[in-house]
Order: sequence, then C-alpha cells, then structure tokens
Amino acid sequence: MTTPSMLDAAQLGHLRHWDNLSRQLPHDWSLMHGKGAGEDDFGSYRFQLAYMIYGLALTHRHRLPAAPGVFRPVIQRLIDKLLMPDVWLYWRDVSRGGMVMNAHLSEGYHEEWDPVVRDNIMYSAYVQSCSLLHDALFADERYAAPGSLTFAHWSFFWGGEEKRFAYDRDSLSEHLYWQMVENGYLGIACEPNCVFQICNQPAILGFRLHDMITGGDRADEVVAGYQKAWADFGRLDDTGHYNQMILEDSRVVAPNALQAPWVDAWCGALMNTWNREFVRENYPRQVADFLIPGDDGTISVRSTPAMNVMGQTVVNDTCDTGWVAAWASEMGDRATLDGILAHVDRYMGPTWRDGGLYYPRNDTPTDGEGHRTEIEPMTGNVLLGYARLNVPDGLHELYQQPWGPEHFAEPALTEVGRDVEVSRAEVVDGVLHARVRRLGAGAGDEGAVVIGRLPASARLRIDGQEVGAGDAVRPVPEGLRIDVAPGTAHDVELVP
Repeated sequence: MTTPSMLDAAQLGHLRHWDNLSRQLPHDWSLMHGKGAGEDDFGSYRFQLAYMIYGLALTHRHRLPAAPGVFRPVIQRLIDKLLMPDVWLYWRDVSRGGMVMNAHLSEGYHEEWDPVVRDNIMYSAYVQSCSLLHDALFADERYAAPGSLTFAHWSFFWGGEEKRFAYDRDSLSEHLYWQMVENGYLGIACEPNCVFQICNQPAILGFRLHDMITGGDRADEVVAGYQKAWADFGRLDDTGHYNQMILEDSRVVAPNALQAPWVDAWCGALMNTWNREFVRENYPRQVADFLIPGDDGTISVRSTPAMNVMGQTVVNDTCDTGWVAAWASEMGDRATLDGILAHVDRYMGPTWRDGGLYYPRNDTPTDGEGHRTEIEPMTGNVLLGYARLNVPDGLHELYQQPWGPEHFAEPALTEVGRDVEVSRAEVVDGVLHARVRRLGAGAGDEGAVVIGRLPASARLRIDGQEVGAGDAVRPVPEGLRIDVAPGTAHDVELVP
C-alpha cells in the first residue's frame, strides 16, 4: 500500500484531541461520560481509551510511520489511564453475576477484584493488545517488565488492605491463552457465562502481536481452534448478521436478534484482521440494513429501540454511528464513510477545543426535521476520528504485515514537542520526508523536534534549503534537533 502523504486539518484535530484527553489529570474524565450509570456498557472509559490507542497505532503504521515521537508518549499515557481503578472497578460487581443471562448461576460466583484473572475479556484483551501494540510498534520492552501492567486500588475509607495484581504483557497474554484453551477456543466470557464474538477479537490481535515480538505461533493456533469451535454454532445468524454471543452453560447462541448495527460493525471491523474474505463477503448486505440516505449525500445510521428488561429500560451507549463508520473505513467503503462523516459534520456539532476536534455528547435523538443528532462520547471522542485516520484494511495489514527490523533502522522523528504538528513523516527511497508546523502560543513546549537514528553522513534540508552542510549536521546520541518557527509549516528532508 502507498502511504498517504499528508494529514488534513480534521485528522490532525482528532490526534490533538486524543493527546488532550491523555493529558487530563488522574480521575478527570471530562468529555468522556456516557449515558450509562456505571463503567459496564459500550461507551465506557476502557473502550474509549483502547480505541484511541488503536487509532493512534493505525495512524502511525499507515500514515506517519516515521514519527514515533508523536505517538509513543500519548499511547503510554493512555495505557496508564487504562490501568486506573476508575476503569476496571466495575468488575468487582459484574463478576458476581445477577444479570438475566447468568442470574441462575450467580450462587457460584464471587466478588472478584482482579480484573483479568477470569472472564472480563472486554477489559483484559484491551490491556493485553494495547501494551503489545506499543512494544511491537516501537521495538520496545516497556510492558515486558515484571509488574508493568499492575492493577491496584486502596481507599482510606473502605476495603481494607491494598488490592494489587501484577502482570506484564507476557504473563497476561499467557493467562488469556490458557483461558482460551480451557474453554475449547470458543472464547473467554465478558460478563460471566457470556462469550461475545466481538470481545475475543482483540485477544486474537494480542496473540498475533505477541507472536511478532517473540516468534511464536499462538495466533494461528487460536484462530484454528476458534474456527473449529464456532463451526458448530455458526458465526452468522439466520438473517446473515453476526451472532452476538454464546452462553457457556447451555451452549445456546444469542443472535443479533434486533439487528443492532454495533454488533455487526464492531465484530466485522475487528475480525477483518484474520478473516478478511469472510468479512468482506458479508459486509455489503449487512451494512445496507443499517444505513439511512439523507440530503446531499449524507448518510445516517439507524439504531434499534432500547431494550426493556425486567420492567426496566436499558440505558446505554450503542455507538452505532461510530462503529459503522469504523467498519466502513476498514472495508474501504469510501462512499459510506464519506456519507456518515458528512452527516456528523452537518448535524452532530463538530467542536474544536484546545486545537482538538471532537463531537460532544448529545442525548437528543433527532432535530426538528428528523435528522439524527444523538451521539455518545465513544463515537464523538474516538470512533469518528478512528474512521477518518484509518485506511482500507488498516487492522488487517497491521495484523498480517508487521514492520521488520529494517524499519527501526530508518531515520525518524523520535521526539516531537507538544506544540509541533506533524502532518507528514515517512521514509521514501531512503529519504526522510516530514512536514512540521509550530502551533501558536499556549500550546506548550518549545517547538523542538528530534530526528533520531541518523546516518553518519546525513544532510538536512528544511524547505528545500540545505542546512549546515558541514558541522550543523553530525551524529549526536539524541539525534538532530530542529526548532520550528510558530505558525509556519516546514518541509523537512533528511538525505543519507
């Protein structure tokens, strides 16, 4: 694939918004609160954090491959947040069961503080895959260190002694692998007794990333076992949509009975990593059931009515619009993606804040003319940006075509100040090409960019003019530092 050369203003705005969210103070979840009362639905912090990391990984892999300094610190900050107890304490309650699909088994459950020791693949797989994305994309061992993925909580007011559970990328991946094996490769449960197809896809991605780093072949083993296990039940229901989940105790399959867009879109986007032909064969017919054509090429996504369970209306974030946009981006369905983006830009309040672009939460279903206006933080903060920054088969290529050691020997922007915007960074025919711009006052930092992994004889050009053909460019441990003038975009070339 030819790497797209230049990010546009909207794409840069989404990256800046993710950077801004990553820098919020601990326990400050401003702009990230959804409709649900707890952290146990589809718009929860864990999903927002994880898919920001996935979006950053896809952007680095496909659009700015020579700018690790843009992505590495943001991903680290987001993983720090992913490990915070605010994100995983819901499991202490969910682990006890009591929902309609496991209430009959709840006498056998207990309150579980360790958020990854059993079930809860809807959290553990994201910790696993995000830490491995970091180490695979940056040739790093950060999350191989013992205890680098530690879940800890202590309160002065309740709970007694500190709860502390130490893992790392290897021990967590090993633990999830054996849970897969013990369940006959059918998958690991999210809520007790409920094995969702969707939430096991990130774990498979994690196994593949672990194989890239260690030279193993567990991903192939797990995929083969998963295929065989689900062959008895079918990945699709009778209407051709993805089966939502299977109940462990009865082996009864729950179809996508309501034809909820998020079920197909989320599953299809992720399963494209390893099952591309199957996903693409079913995509056109599936997605057609969810789209509502509008004026001037706009497209909105329908949602199903809220479920009523035990006399209660279920309140949660479906994120249908965002997931269908992400799915279309992975499928390379430009017409659908452009139509959805046209709709959200017209009716869902695109907002710029501190240089970042997002779509603020709006619980009102439609405007006075019937155009969909409802949007959740997961869609407005994360998935629309993810869709704009992804490329066709973005996850598929991340899974199938890892960077080799030669990539990490190429020159790159290894450090980038917060006040520097990078819209291009790639190596073409041995030449590093980058486009950088210093943002205005108030953005922080000092406009510094560091070019690392320099060839000894490298020559630097800025805006076509060679800079210091002699002494100005020389090998230094941290690379070459470039100061960028405020408000001016500069084309940078490093010629070997």
